[in-house]
Amino acid sequence: MQTIPNPLDLTRLKVYPLAARKSLSAIEEILVKQDAPPPPASEFNQSVIGNAANAIRKARARGAGVMLLYGAHLVKNGGASLVRGLLEGGWITHLGTNGAGSIHDWEFAFQNWSTESVEQNVATGTFGTWDETGRNLHLAILSGGLRPEGYGVSLGRFIAEDGTELPSPDSLEEALRREPAHPLSPARAELLVAMRTHGLAGGRITVRHPWKETSIFYNAFRNGVPLTVHPGIGYDIISNHPMFNGAAIGRGAWIDFRLFGTAVESLDGGVVLSVGSAIMAPQVFEKSLSCVNNLRLQQGRPIIQGHQIFVVDLQDGGNWDWTQGEPPKESAAYYLRFCKSFSRMGGRMHYAQCDNVAFLHRLLHNLRTP
Repeated sequence: MQTIPNPLDLTRLKVYPLAARKSLSAIEEILVKQDAPPPPASEFNQSVIGNAANAIRKARARGAGVMLLYGAHLVKNGGASLVRGLLEGGWITHLGTNGAGSIHDWEFAFQNWSTESVEQNVATGTFGTWDETGRNLHLAILSGGLRPEGYGVSLGRFIAEDGTELPSPDSLEEALRREPAHPLSPARAELLVAMRTHGLAGGRITVRHPWKETSIFYNAFRNGVPLTVHPGIGYDIISNHPMFNGAAIGRGAWIDFRLFGTAVESLDGGVVLSVGSAIMAPQVFEKSLSCVNNLRLQQGRPIIQGHQIFVVDLQDGGNWDWTQGEPPKESAAYYLRFCKSFSRMGGRMHYAQCDNVAFLHRLLHNLRTP
């Protein structure tokens, strides 16, 4: 019988100062100005954007939810300022992103620049091995688990408060001995191990974020709008760090999935915007919608209905009118998975083949126009 090999020892990874990395973009070079004229859009996309704006206005007037689910390229393309405008206008009630969306957001807030060459740095074993990124995101998630907060709120607070406060290792150990079955025991244990392993003392850890005003996480936290993160274990560069802790990340994401479901519960007559997220948004949304409908049916309540879904991506929509539902299997559009998934989620689904920043820029402009 073959012996199962030991897992890779990531605590032996050599990490480097973030300042030593050749980053490819600076926030002041990419950030879109809210008041600048929005870029042109096709007649069809203008119609979809107009429909989205009208649906959002009606949803907010009736108190229904409006969810914006986005991928990391929205941040990398300078769209954070547009999301800030939507938050400050009261148009968005929930934000959701993937792990990369959190990483680029934090790096811009911390040091003004982000993004590296994957091809060059994988070859040298340096891709993702940046000390401050892995360390501080883990500190945010580990310390947030004691409140208990999910990944998104923990990081938003970490940026807003320029760091975090850690309990002493002795107090964590005493709490674990006193209350081993307490709901916070897993979070306490993970933080204790991290502190003992990496020589972290209790007390205030200050991490300045000079560019926090550009951060979606900060602006969501400041405006009291939930932002949830839906990562994959091993998907993101914070895996390439000696502090990598799948349990802590998973716990934060577990809380965030449930918080995501609270937002889905508010979607009767509401709106979902999926902007540049071909995998995370449809996959998380379909599971959450099923959970919410399951609970509603147990309570004798109708399932979520009357919602509209607006999907934005650069991929060709297959020459199919997605407002008419799912195409037949003979159509190439049937195999455009993220559109097909959203078309199965009830309500009415619209697709716009459009740059994500251009879509949000025109949407914000439309919503601000009486």
